[in-house]
Amino acid sequence: MTTLVSNPSGAVPPRPTLKTWLMAVRPKTLTAGAVPVLVATALAYSNGVGRLLPALAALLGAVLIQIGTNFINDFYDYKKGADTEERLGPKRVTQSGLIAPGTVLLGGLVCFALATLVGLYLVAVGGWPIVFIGVASLVCGYAYTGGPYPLGYHGLGDLFVLIFFGIVAVTGTYYVQAGFVAPAAWWVSLPVGAIGTCLIVVNNQRDASTDVKAGKRTVVVRFGQGFGRAEYVLLLVASYVTPFILFARGYASAWVFLPLLSLPLVVPPLKLMLKAEGAALNPALGGTARLQMVFGLLFAVGLYLR
Repeated sequence: MTTLVSNPSGAVPPRPTLKTWLMAVRPKTLTAGAVPVLVATALAYSNGVGRLLPALAALLGAVLIQIGTNFINDFYDYKKGADTEERLGPKRVTQSGLIAPGTVLLGGLVCFALATLVGLYLVAVGGWPIVFIGVASLVCGYAYTGGPYPLGYHGLGDLFVLIFFGIVAVTGTYYVQAGFVAPAAWWVSLPVGAIGTCLIVVNNQRDASTDVKAGKRTVVVRFGQGFGRAEYVLLLVASYVTPFILFARGYASAWVFLPLLSLPLVVPPLKLMLKAEGAALNPALGGTARLQMVFGLLFAVGLYLR
């Protein structure tokens, strides 16, 4: 049974407000759930197999899972001691005592329950493969920081994001609209997942010192900040190389190079990742989120246009 922990001051947390719940939602991270659906849907419509209702349901389900994962992450990072008064990143509602730990955990479970309801419609549309995708996404979303083997605490967080917010999200969204997965969808999922993973790399780079104290063995903790910087660069390179592969294989027109217009947005967060440490990396997180959204929008437009 989960043991709930008290807030730092020991006082009863105030009644949650819309502002504190929005803080817990972490709006800047929602691009990780929305962009894969947007890009996959653009590809589906370009190929003549797009369907609006399944696309909207996939978007709602993805965002609900993202929010639920954020809530559960907020709860378990506080419970396990990863979020303390020494936290270098943006304020967390559990650690700061703004929302009671049990309430935050319940909020995450409610989001997962709502995502399951949305998933029932997607199962009706896409069949049993969607059951596997949905269950795996929910289990891994919870297991990112919860459960007996939290993925984020064993250096598997980066791989989780690459798979579930890249490959699974893109191909799954395409599948519920088309009934099959086009070869191009696998390639399209690469930059989507790669830039999403960049967000985790920035987090891990910033929190390396506090993660060590909490026993959180992220990739950066295991292999060092030099590895984290190299990982960030490699993920960006993979993202910007993919349009060339799609064009060369005939999966997209020259419009697929539109994401190259987002290259100026790479510079500010990349400079910080290569030089800064600790709290100084917070702007890199926002910069990477903006890059993900702009790249994703341009990528979607480029895939749609033929």
